[in-house]
Amino acid sequence: MKKWLIPLIVVVVVAFGLYQWSVGFNNDAVKLNENVSESWGNVQTAYQRRNDLIGNLVQTVQGAADFERSTLKDVIEARAKASSMSIDPSKITPEQLSQFNEAQGGLSGALGRLLVTVERYPDLKSNQSFLKLQDELTSTENTIQTARTRFNEAIKPYNTHIKTFPNSILAGLFDFEDKPYFDAEAGAEKPVDVNFDFD
Repeated sequence: MKKWLIPLIVVVVVAFGLYQWSVGFNNDAVKLNENVSESWGNVQTAYQRRNDLIGNLVQTVQGAADFERSTLKDVIEARAKASSMSIDPSKITPEQLSQFNEAQGGLSGALGRLLVTVERYPDLKSNQSFLKLQDELTSTENTIQTARTRFNEAIKPYNTHIKTFPNSILAGLFDFEDKPYFDAEAGAEKPVDVNFDFD
């Protein structure tokens, strides 16, 4: 056997192994990235459901005589801001996720103020349409929380796959970057002030 044949076989075997590893890495990263995109789609669907319900809720509340216009205006503006944000899950950055979270938090705050204000209107509180919408909003908030949790659960295996050595070498070559997790909204660690004084 010729001496040059053995090194050639070793080089071919090593090259084939590297090729197999890079193809396997890429395919796994693509699958995990698709799971992240699907989870993000579920988050957006849950928020869209909330936006749709809020529109119906605002229309129901507007029918109440003398209802605070500024409160409704705040909800409408916050809803418009929250629903205008669009994020591509394949290129999501911590800054984009923070802005999205901030807009959704602003809508949650405005909605909370609206629901507290409703307490002053006994006729509205007994309106069946309003009560049904309020129940649906509560259910949707739970769905949003679940979707956000599942998004974070989809991020973990993706980030782990691309950050562990030696995969981290290929991640840079194939442009796979780590993705941010959903964090709690700013100020969520502080206790909520409850004030029942409406005067």
